[in-house]
Amino acid sequence: MSELRTVTHWIGGRPDDEPPQRLGDVYDPATGEVQARVAFASEADVDRAVETAAAAQPEWGETSLTRRAEVLFRFRQLLLDHVEELARLISSEHGKVRFDAMGEIRAGLDVLEFACGIPHLLKGEFSENVSTNIDTYSIRQPVGVAAGITPFNFPMMVPMWMVPIALACGNAFVLKPSEKDPSASLLLARLLKEAGLPDGVFNVVHGDKVAVDALLTHPRVDAVSSVGSTPVARYIYSTASANGKRVQSLGGAKNHMVVMPDCDMDLAADSAVNAGYGSTGQRCMAVSAVVAVGAAGDQLIEKVRERLAVLRVGPGSDPEAQMGPLVTAEARDRVVAAIEAGVRAGATLAVDGRDLKVEGYENGFFVGPTIFDHVTPDLSIYRDEIFGPVLVVVRADRLEDAISLVNANPYGNGTAIFTNDGGAARMFQHEVQVGMVGVNVPIPVPLPFYSFGGWKASLFGSLHMYGPDGVAFFTRGKVVTTRWPEPAARGVDLGFPGASRSS
Repeated sequence: MSELRTVTHWIGGRPDDEPPQRLGDVYDPATGEVQARVAFASEADVDRAVETAAAAQPEWGETSLTRRAEVLFRFRQLLLDHVEELARLISSEHGKVRFDAMGEIRAGLDVLEFACGIPHLLKGEFSENVSTNIDTYSIRQPVGVAAGITPFNFPMMVPMWMVPIALACGNAFVLKPSEKDPSASLLLARLLKEAGLPDGVFNVVHGDKVAVDALLTHPRVDAVSSVGSTPVARYIYSTASANGKRVQSLGGAKNHMVVMPDCDMDLAADSAVNAGYGSTGQRCMAVSAVVAVGAAGDQLIEKVRERLAVLRVGPGSDPEAQMGPLVTAEARDRVVAAIEAGVRAGATLAVDGRDLKVEGYENGFFVGPTIFDHVTPDLSIYRDEIFGPVLVVVRADRLEDAISLVNANPYGNGTAIFTNDGGAARMFQHEVQVGMVGVNVPIPVPLPFYSFGGWKASLFGSLHMYGPDGVAFFTRGKVVTTRWPEPAARGVDLGFPGASRSS
């Protein structure tokens, strides 16, 4: 253990040199071996990071918009220069395959590119002569110190939903990434410094609930942005709000994909596999429940079986692998337990991934793609967010029944319908009670000029992530009303003598 590298905090523009009181293990999910140790922050560590951010924020907040944009543009180029290094870090600690890691990086870059347009995004409104000689205009100013609490499943993309916009708006930032795959956050910190971000404006603290609670209750933290499971999201929202902070807290999901009999069934089958098993199902936008309407079910199940039979599972380092391992042994065991619960409850196990072994990686945290058919809404495999490569298929007689099923679910993150009927699609997108809707698009994640966020138990807080909502979240609005005295009469008058008196 003494030879393992240690992942440290990043405070004040450099790796933290304070010896950690506690350490956690960082695994290689493909081999099951510990590859590094990560420092777990104490309350004192968090306090140092927050106070450092609070000291650096005023000067950064006064920095011109064009200067902030310049730093972000340089950061973008540095990320492109280090994209392979970042992808390797993500794959080695999360387990996702290379092309999946590259997709995560691309999605993060999309938000960064949006944030580079901050001079335009922070333009206010102006109304002249709202009353006699009175004008009113609006401006937006930074909130101060913002904290981000991010999950393991996207160690680069989710921090990038928050950090570029928060920094562009003039805030300082303290990031608490997942302790399961922490290294990507330090590369981001190093590249931000190289891009010219002043020391102390961006800081990273690692750890567990001790670090989270310290951020949620710290008096110098003004805003908290987080993504996690619904119980964690609810806790973060309630705790941070009670401590006077503005909060956006994204929770869990049980995303439904409705398949109509008239759809392109090959497209639907491809999409179900891509959205259900990409990143080993460890996505908040993964499709985990398919609602097959009418005769669609049997056709879809057969086509999905065909695709799963040739799907290649392997370590993230395998360039041919399409799906990697789960992130930890605990995650693997939880997914296997969920599958076994479905079997005991009597659901039809159409494809079983429990016994998958990858040659040369027998101790890795692998579970193969799994699919249940004829699942009913009362079963735990339907109700719970499994967060693994498990897809459940529910049968419905009519589109109205499918919509009712989706709307009855406590989650409301993302959903999709596959159909060639425009009327059915319009009815679905209008009536479904979900924040993000796809029509023949299985993972309807909006590009950053829109905002990302769900409904119901998938979001706590009034503002969604990134996009226009992100700018609104990381700034405070101010409205200014002005009246200026009319110009006083001047002593010099070159007008025609006596003209004004004779007129």
